[in-house]
Amino acid sequence: MALMRGTIAGLVSRMRGDAFLTGRVARPVSIFVEESRRLVSYSRASALSPRKAFRPAEGARCLSWPHSRWGGSVDLSMTFDSIIKVYTVAASPNWFMPWQTKQQRESTGSGFIIEGRRIITNAHCVADQAHVMIRKHGDPTKYTARVVAVGHECDLALLTTDSEEFWEGTRPLSFGGIPELQDPVAVVGYPTGGDNISVSVGVVSRVEPQQYVHGATSLLAIQIDAAINPGNSGGPALINHEVVGVAFQSLEGAENIGFIIPVPIISHFLRDVEKNNGVYVGFPALGISCQAMENTQLRSFYGMTTNETGVLICKIRPLTDSAIKLKEHDVILEIDGQVVGNDGTVVFRNRERISFDYVLSRKFAGDKIEMGILRNGERMKIMVEAQPLKHLVPIQQYDLLPRYFIYAGLVFTPLSQPYLHEYGDDWYNTSPRRLCDRALMGEQQIEDQEAVILSQVLQDSTNAGYEALCNMQVLMCNDVKVLNLQHLVQLIHEGEKGEKDFHLIVLEDNRVIALRKDQATNCHAAILKRHRIASDVQL
Repeated sequence: MALMRGTIAGLVSRMRGDAFLTGRVARPVSIFVEESRRLVSYSRASALSPRKAFRPAEGARCLSWPHSRWGGSVDLSMTFDSIIKVYTVAASPNWFMPWQTKQQRESTGSGFIIEGRRIITNAHCVADQAHVMIRKHGDPTKYTARVVAVGHECDLALLTTDSEEFWEGTRPLSFGGIPELQDPVAVVGYPTGGDNISVSVGVVSRVEPQQYVHGATSLLAIQIDAAINPGNSGGPALINHEVVGVAFQSLEGAENIGFIIPVPIISHFLRDVEKNNGVYVGFPALGISCQAMENTQLRSFYGMTTNETGVLICKIRPLTDSAIKLKEHDVILEIDGQVVGNDGTVVFRNRERISFDYVLSRKFAGDKIEMGILRNGERMKIMVEAQPLKHLVPIQQYDLLPRYFIYAGLVFTPLSQPYLHEYGDDWYNTSPRRLCDRALMGEQQIEDQEAVILSQVLQDSTNAGYEALCNMQVLMCNDVKVLNLQHLVQLIHEGEKGEKDFHLIVLEDNRVIALRKDQATNCHAAILKRHRIASDVQL
């Protein structure tokens, strides 16, 4: 995944349709499209094209860089034994033929040891992994590793190994804080261009929420001007032997613009895994879309005083606590005790401002957030519970097998963005428009709701003529609304026992599929055998 185009497209879609999901102020779609296409996530040294594999050196720097804030230099070589090279063999599912997997691929990334005999790396370094091995600096031996926890949303993963030999002579790295602008930083890892450890240096350029390509979300990130190349992903960014971030992506087409995951996001990931017995739950959200209130007439219309600032709630997602506690056209004046600016920002150290998403990113699932709002001229305080959001069309499906159901050659599957990514890097323009719009704009109205589609028809005389109905959503089966794939399987099985001779499946646009039950049953096994499909269902 040196260039994660499909995931980038997923990020674009999330920004197009669901920019409101965490409570951020919506920005123009064109901005997100342009920015997202230029972001790439680097871990796959083996996947880089030969033409781009090497760049002219810009000059050598000593390993004692960066200088400490107190004037001396720091020898980074004492940290090298804690920095790991990660070897991954991965096999991604085939979302068009969900009973198959794609060809295995090999890749490399970086990582580093932390306390508790754990190794931090990027989630995209081990996504869809079949086998993971690790190697220490200066050690020719590779050790089998296992994934302890993974958070694809924040692009972080925890590894460990049961080998006692591996841990001999190692010591964990400690974490620092959020660096200041212009602080020198060193990124250490195993990028393309060689097999040994590498150090690239630069300074902190910017600290603000950025688009995480792999996780298709927006979280706090640090921009640096140190080069981050394929293979660097998962390696530490160091200041004075302390980890201040994890390298994870760079900006394509720009010179030395890289991004690292800051310590608050890393700490949240580690704490989340600890709180939930080794399972990553994710960052919570409010599920609201907000409009900036920079226009004085708009503020006056909603009864705001001259010294009040805030943002206007435009849309609230169903099935959230916000849908119960908040109302459209409420004005958010404060969140968690911090005053919200008219542009949707809050104060963030040293006269900097940052999106109020940052306040949410410090919370955990189930935490209550105090919000000061203005509603119909009345100022009030409201406690809202934040929870990770569930999507009608899942954004990411890493480490999961596709779910499907085959009946009489009709292949049904829940719509997901990975399914649309099979249409290529430009899937937004090449995938079926209705499915794409549903992925961008669809919302769950009922718990466990899915958009089940007829993905393809395995040709047989029984289903002849229905191939033109592919990529349409299934709405009803045997006169019952279909909630999700498991419900569809249940309806088909119940219909088998019914008195009617036909199964009747209604798709969008009121298109109808009618199947005689006896003929469907007779051809079913033959179709599976003809296409070498071992199982007709995977839930």
